[in-house]
Amino acid sequence: MTRRRAATRETVVRAGVVDVFVVHPASRGWRHLALRRKHGVRCPGTWEAVHGRIERGETPPEAARREVREETGLAVERLYSLTVNPFFLTATGTVELAVAFVAVVADGAVTLGDEHDAFEWLSRTAARRRYHWPRERESLDHIAILFKGGDAGKAEDVLRADG
Repeated sequence: MTRRRAATRETVVRAGVVDVFVVHPASRGWRHLALRRKHGVRCPGTWEAVHGRIERGETPPEAARREVREETGLAVERLYSLTVNPFFLTATGTVELAVAFVAVVADGAVTLGDEHDAFEWLSRTAARRRYHWPRERESLDHIAILFKGGDAGKAEDVLRADG
């Protein structure tokens, strides 16, 4: 009796995307940007943070800045590392790691890119209700804890992602 070795498929794990939580200081705390995905793109009608692929040759912080510029037209003043959120892509069998950042912007004048048809600046509570993805809601809580003083406080030297 011969034994056949079962074909195995290896699951690839890669940091392939960024999630960027764009925040704008206001008199009553941070305002969080929520973007609505337009018809004809993935997940139409869902509200989310800035999200996009890390392009070949880019670092995650470079991708975060580029995605903010492409999707909102905003200039990032300060960029912070927040967390890493894993998710599984069934179409490719890949475990993707979304490197999450907080992008502080001074100007709230948004110019939408091709993927979205609406935006709103929201309080954390309103953004928690609006964001579709549970991990995005969790990230809002991390932002409230880590950035309550307007920056990363004692962790500034570790979380600051732009020098």
